[in-house]
Amino acid sequence: MATKPTTKKKVAPKAEEAPKKAVKAPKKAVEAKKEVKEVAPKKAVEAKKESPKEKKASATFTGEYFYAVGKRKTAVAQIRIYPTKKSEIKKIVNEKEMEVYFPIKRLQDTILSPFIICGKENGFDFSAKVNGGGFNAQADAIRLGISRALLVCDEENRKVLRAAGFLTRDARKVERKKPGKKKARKSPQFSKR
Repeated sequence: MATKPTTKKKVAPKAEEAPKKAVKAPKKAVEAKKEVKEVAPKKAVEAKKESPKEKKASATFTGEYFYAVGKRKTAVAQIRIYPTKKSEIKKIVNEKEMEVYFPIKRLQDTILSPFIICGKENGFDFSAKVNGGGFNAQADAIRLGISRALLVCDEENRKVLRAAGFLTRDARKVERKKPGKKKARKSPQFSKR
């Protein structure tokens, strides 16, 4: 009779050990999944770096430059123009090619118009750092900055640039909202009775 209780005791510990092994197995699986998750985002980041639209322009400018600042609405552009004798000029805006940053042809023409008016299309490379505003305001700010830099470079450009209106800072900004009004000037609907 003593043997029967001992066999029951031996069976009970084996039953308890089996669930412990089952619990340990999922932990290993969870650890393996964590390792996979850590590796996957790194590969995704590497793929993003290779996309052509994200590439930064690798233009390094050296030598003398002329500096000016242009503004329009809330956009501010810091311009450096570098005299060059090359036939093809480098146009860098916020460390990207101008054609990538401003894909709209009209905005590209706006930016390059001071060079064209002064007859120096291939005379200068330029780099611009712009922030604030939208695309149109940024393009106008760059144009004003380039015009001012050309003026610093050569005072004879003043007459041509002034006649085209490129040296005038456009002071128009968004008017602030007033209390008691819907917007800057729009009033709420008026009711007589």
